[in-house]
Amino acid sequence: MWAVPSSIQDVSEQLTGVFDNPGLLLGIPLALAGAVFMSFGAQYQHRGVTKVEHLSGAKGSSGLSLQQLGRLLTRPSWVIGTVMLALAIVCQLGALSVAPLIVVQPLGAISLVITTLLNARISGHSPTGRSIAAIVACVGGIFMFVTVAALFGTESPIGGTQVITVLIVMAVVAALLVALWLMVRQRRQIRALFYVLAAGVIYGFVATLAKTVIKRIQTGDFDWLTILCLVALIAGTALGAYFVQTAYSSGPPDLAIAGLTVVDPMVAVLIGLLVLGEGVAVPLWGYIVFVVAGAVAVWGVISLALYHPQVLSESQELHIARGSGGASGGGASSGGMAEDGAAGSADEDTDR
Repeated sequence: MWAVPSSIQDVSEQLTGVFDNPGLLLGIPLALAGAVFMSFGAQYQHRGVTKVEHLSGAKGSSGLSLQQLGRLLTRPSWVIGTVMLALAIVCQLGALSVAPLIVVQPLGAISLVITTLLNARISGHSPTGRSIAAIVACVGGIFMFVTVAALFGTESPIGGTQVITVLIVMAVVAALLVALWLMVRQRRQIRALFYVLAAGVIYGFVATLAKTVIKRIQTGDFDWLTILCLVALIAGTALGAYFVQTAYSSGPPDLAIAGLTVVDPMVAVLIGLLVLGEGVAVPLWGYIVFVVAGAVAVWGVISLALYHPQVLSESQELHIARGSGGASGGGASSGGMAEDGAAGSADEDTDR
């Protein structure tokens, strides 16, 4: 208990030191650019998936077929979205190379806000009070979680036993997620949330493996274990990408982004703390913050899945006024105009 003031003082000193870093002048713009690219990339990929569903005449919410996956490669909107997501990764890596994690990671969560506003503009579904509260919980929760992890996390050489542990846990988790997918893919009420959480969990392992591979290559440990990590990284990326694309067919793009910006970093941090030994310096109150912040962020993702205005509107559980117009008496008309506009946009996008 008496150690808390000393810990708080240490935190204050570390926060002050962070902003003495001149790399922030480049790191912050890069992180913000990455958030923008991720937002637009998600929107374009969502558009491509929706178009492929329309052209194939089959919904992909229970799992995209091989034919639908192949057609995605022929959709310019999906390809553009993929390029933008690749640029987002480049910007994120560039930001991390010159700025601290404590600054870069929370800024990445801004993509959730941008995607929400962008999707509201395109779809005509204005955010509700519940969805806004969910987004605030997502961003605020992950900010607290990553901040404590960045302040007290310590890096150490990753041993072979730790790498094998990560690979085994990832294999078990991936098998469980595939089994759960077979069970829930026909259940409309929860499958969108499942795809979002599953993608975030898998990409948390992918981020850990990418970090592991880079460190082993830097230290000259390019052996069979490093190759196995590369294989698992590629397989995990493919599985996570499948869940993300299927999430686009089950719900709005900002819901998928919520999983990537909240669940992904949380899983990566937890692996570092529990498996890689990066949490030895975290005080007791830090673990309490992890539990509280993680619960808040996950609650935000679940709430967004349940109360997103587009989800509610499409399930006809609640009438949502669409578009920016629509005073009293004109709501239905403006809603129809928004729907007609959206339909017209879809028709115009036939060759895209």
